[in-house]
Amino acid sequence: MRKETSSRKSPRKSSATSVPKPRRPADAPLGERLLDSMKELRAHLRGEIQLSETVYHVPPETDVRALRETLGLSQTDFAALFGFNVRSLQDWEQGRRRPEIPIRAYLAVIQRDPEAVIRALHAA
Repeated sequence: MRKETSSRKSPRKSSATSVPKPRRPADAPLGERLLDSMKELRAHLRGEIQLSETVYHVPPETDVRALRETLGLSQTDFAALFGFNVRSLQDWEQGRRRPEIPIRAYLAVIQRDPEAVIRALHAA
């Protein structure tokens, strides 16, 4: 998955130019951080500041069979280990269906670090 961060201008314009305060540290009280976030949102909606935006690009195609075989798992084991329906897995591998975008993102994470996914699922 590729990640991009950009800023987009708000369609609203304002003659006032304010400089946003620096964000409070993560260990600041939650209430203070929430108030800061709301002030930042209001300034953005008035067109006074720009907020950054993160866009993740999910792979358009995923070779599920190759991924499964790389991990040395049967269809049943792969489906059970990562929480897929075996029939869906078979449909993806045989080209009858294509994994939806969230599934392709999940498969990209599995491909990148399967052990981390397994640890996370076992901890849940």
